[in-house]
Amino acid sequence: MTLHIGLLLFPRVQQLDLTGPYDVFASMPDTKVHLVCKTRDSVQSSAGMVLTPDASYADCPALDVLCVPGGSGVGDLMEDEETLAFLREQAAGARYVTSVCTGSLVLGAAGLLRGKQATTHWAYHDLLAELGAIPVHARVVRDGNLFTGGGITAGIDFALTLAAELVGEHEAQAIQLQMEYAPAPPFDSGDPSRAPANVADDVRERCAPSLAARGAITARVAERLKSNA
Repeated sequence: MTLHIGLLLFPRVQQLDLTGPYDVFASMPDTKVHLVCKTRDSVQSSAGMVLTPDASYADCPALDVLCVPGGSGVGDLMEDEETLAFLREQAAGARYVTSVCTGSLVLGAAGLLRGKQATTHWAYHDLLAELGAIPVHARVVRDGNLFTGGGITAGIDFALTLAAELVGEHEAQAIQLQMEYAPAPPFDSGDPSRAPANVADDVRERCAPSLAARGAITARVAERLKSNA
C-alpha cells in the first residue's frame, strides 16, 4: 500500500525545512510525496526559490503523514482559517502529524498541540506554551503520533526518525547513507548555548523583529483558541 505524505507549501516557506524532509521521504519505498498548497500556483520560498505544488487543498488525497515546514510566511498561516481548517481535517485521519521548525506554530494555531510535547526553532521556542504545547528543547520530539523537528536543518533528523518508524531502521539508515548525511560542520555554532556569545547576540538581534511580530500573532491566536476551547 502506498504511503501518502503531504508537505505544506506556502509563500515564503523556508526551503530547507521542506526539501530536506522531501528528499528523505521521496527515497522511501512505496511512498508518494505531495507538495500541497492552497492552489496549484507556484510560490517563492523565503530565499526566492520558485516551488510548484502538485496538489491543492481541494484535491489533496487523505494523507498518512501531514508535515508543516516553517519559514517567514508562517505568521500569515497562523491566522488563515482555510489553511487551519485543512490541517485539522487532514490531521483527523493521518497516522502522523508533524512539523519542522516554526511549522509547529501553525499546528498550534490549528489547535493540534494542546497538551502535547513539541519543539521549534530555538528563537521562537517560548511561543509554543502560549499555543497549549509543552515546549521541549530537542532536535526531534515525539508525543504519540505528533513529531516535531527543531530549526531548519533538524528537518533531516526529523525525517529520518519518522522514516525509521514508517519503513524500519535498516531502510532509514540506508537512506541516510545514500544521502551521505554525516554532519561535520566547520563551526560548533548551531545552538545558542554553544555559539560564541557575540554571535548568539547578533542572531538574536536579527530575529527580534520577526519574534515580536510572531509574538503578537501568537497572542491573538492564543485568545482565539481559549474562546473556542
